[in-house]
Amino acid sequence: MAFKFKIQSLGLLDIIRFKKLVPNRREKLAQGEDKPLPVSYRVNETAKILHPGFQKAKLIKIELNTEDTKTYTFETERPFYFRAGQYLTLGCNVDGSYVSRPYAISSAPEKGLNKELSLTIKKCGFFSGYLFDNAKPGDEFRIGDPSGEFCYEPIKDSKQVLAIAGGSGITPFYSMAQSIADGTSDFSLTIIYGAKTENDLIFKKELEALVCDKIKVVYVLSAEKKEGYEYGFIGAKIIKKYISGDFTVMMCGPQAMYEFVEKELAQFNLPIKRVKKEANCVGVRDVKDATYKITVHIGFEVKTIDAKATETVLTAMERAGINAPAKCRAGGCGFCHSRLVSGKYSIAGADKRRLADLKFGYIHPCCTYPDSDMEIVVPKA
Repeated sequence: MAFKFKIQSLGLLDIIRFKKLVPNRREKLAQGEDKPLPVSYRVNETAKILHPGFQKAKLIKIELNTEDTKTYTFETERPFYFRAGQYLTLGCNVDGSYVSRPYAISSAPEKGLNKELSLTIKKCGFFSGYLFDNAKPGDEFRIGDPSGEFCYEPIKDSKQVLAIAGGSGITPFYSMAQSIADGTSDFSLTIIYGAKTENDLIFKKELEALVCDKIKVVYVLSAEKKEGYEYGFIGAKIIKKYISGDFTVMMCGPQAMYEFVEKELAQFNLPIKRVKKEANCVGVRDVKDATYKITVHIGFEVKTIDAKATETVLTAMERAGINAPAKCRAGGCGFCHSRLVSGKYSIAGADKRRLADLKFGYIHPCCTYPDSDMEIVVPKA
């Protein structure tokens, strides 16, 4: 079947419309408002809240939780949003060097929208010890973007979450409980919280005030027997007593707790995606002490620094006053991704680098220990 198309030349009406195009445009422009365009649009303001970047934070309150744990509340420059369970970096200058550490956020996400956040910190390690002994209201710090994936994921997680906490590992779960209580999150949370004694429990009164049909809290003491508390270590027997059916496990605590609980969880045959562990920061390694030279290329500067075999490359750079990028300090986020030019090294724990990093010679200084003199290229923080 053949189609016939009739090609028409430019008609009179088209010519008239074309001649009126400019006058019509001028008329519409004249009808417009003469007020200035907005400096910022809602989408830009929302983007700033979701991706706030580094900002200043003023310490406004310190609360003593236990003998070695304090909660620090900060007022931030800008409002921001985070997911319950995430962490951020807190840093400041200490003895001429900029030092930062990642800490789980213990306040509710809605607090961030009001330019407020709380971090609950145990006195352990260099920077945490410095905060515990020296920080005071009015001090200024720098905080980074909320980060991490230790959060409830509706698509892959069960509606029922079992939170297993050890010591200060209760911090992200306290944030989750607040998020459920204020309606921000929608899932059921059963917290099994282990500590040595009753005095070592953090947020006990606050957690009990949040208990409802969606939030349950069980306390397990390992060093004393008391009425109303479970005794011993968090194992399969205690877990079966308080939760059943389909559930997601989220663990936050010391490495020893992870190793013990993982063996106990084998009885439940949970799929891998239903078991989450919050990564712990890399610390000092137990090896024979030695000192190596590390040549650091950062921006247009080249510095040669001393590095102990017992400490990470990142710690050595911070000690030398180099403002190197740092976030998770566990080798997972890739924020400190740096190129290795030469040298031998060891990786703490599981090597979380991509195959491309291994092939092209990249390391994560936050979890890398020097085993010889090294030369690296580091991005500016």
